[in-house]
Amino acid sequence: MENLFLIALLSTLISFISTPLIRKLAVILDVVDVPKDNRRVHNKPIPKLGGIAIYMSFIIMFIAKGGPIKEAELGVLIGATIIVIGGFIDDKYTIKPWQKLCFQLVAACVLIGTKTMISIVTNPIGDASQFLTINPYIAIPLTLIWVIGVTNAFNLIDGLDGLSAGLGFIACVTMIVASYLSGRVEPEIIVITIILAGAILGFLPYNFNPASIFMGDTGAQLIGFLLAAIAMKGAIKATSAIVLAVPILALGLPIYDTIFAIVRRKINGKPIAQGDKGHLHHRLLNMGLSQRQAVIIMYLISAILGLIAVIVMQLTNRSAYMVFAAVIILIVFLAWRFGLFKHKN
Repeated sequence: MENLFLIALLSTLISFISTPLIRKLAVILDVVDVPKDNRRVHNKPIPKLGGIAIYMSFIIMFIAKGGPIKEAELGVLIGATIIVIGGFIDDKYTIKPWQKLCFQLVAACVLIGTKTMISIVTNPIGDASQFLTINPYIAIPLTLIWVIGVTNAFNLIDGLDGLSAGLGFIACVTMIVASYLSGRVEPEIIVITIILAGAILGFLPYNFNPASIFMGDTGAQLIGFLLAAIAMKGAIKATSAIVLAVPILALGLPIYDTIFAIVRRKINGKPIAQGDKGHLHHRLLNMGLSQRQAVIIMYLISAILGLIAVIVMQLTNRSAYMVFAAVIILIVFLAWRFGLFKHKN
């Protein structure tokens, strides 16, 4: 336990110390977010590339934790590096969506090639201690959808100061608790999640409103990618009751907000890749809330979903399915009532 605390502390310190340096580098490289349209909620140029600080902290502590690097862990490191390279290019030059998708696809394929994929799950209808093997023809596309989906979910929800980073930190805490309670997760997975949580926490003071630096696509995609990989190695296999409930709930808010955005744009005949101001955080701002208030509310929603995920783990399969279904139905109903399916420029 003392070692885990030290790892978390060092990860936080590395990120906290390196973020101001990365901010200066972003200014030198002219990687700055200049508000050009009404979708931006900030009114002055803000340096990006904060995700580099999170990446540096993660990589340094990953290596410093000691022990041999396993094939799956190497895949996570290589995949994360690919995501960061793609994110940096996008932050600097603003590449097209399909080009961004190519980097995500390659990174996801690296995970699959190093055997990090949704290939084994707990039995959803029988004994929760039994595992089922998924056919590769299903496992591979399912893994691609999961990794790319979660990666983009954290990127798309990164619309307010500290929002995506804070949701990522809450998701890390949820998965750490879920891992401990399950007793099935490899210790290395818990350590990796703690490292990521610390790296995000060290960055948050600079990113919370009023932000002095954004993490950009570099950071948002990195957090989403790493959480997707961690979920496959940990929470999905550790779920004692329902196959995907824990990661879907733990990462719920970015995932649901992205799904609602896709549905909203399809219903209104808009391109899926075309941005709008219909996301939950935009709706909260339209209600007159400040950035801080909107972000804190979304933190609370994410924390509640994380708590439900932990509770679901303790239930029988049937009860877990009922709770999970009820939560999904309630979320869709509230989204409809809140106008998340209505288009807003």
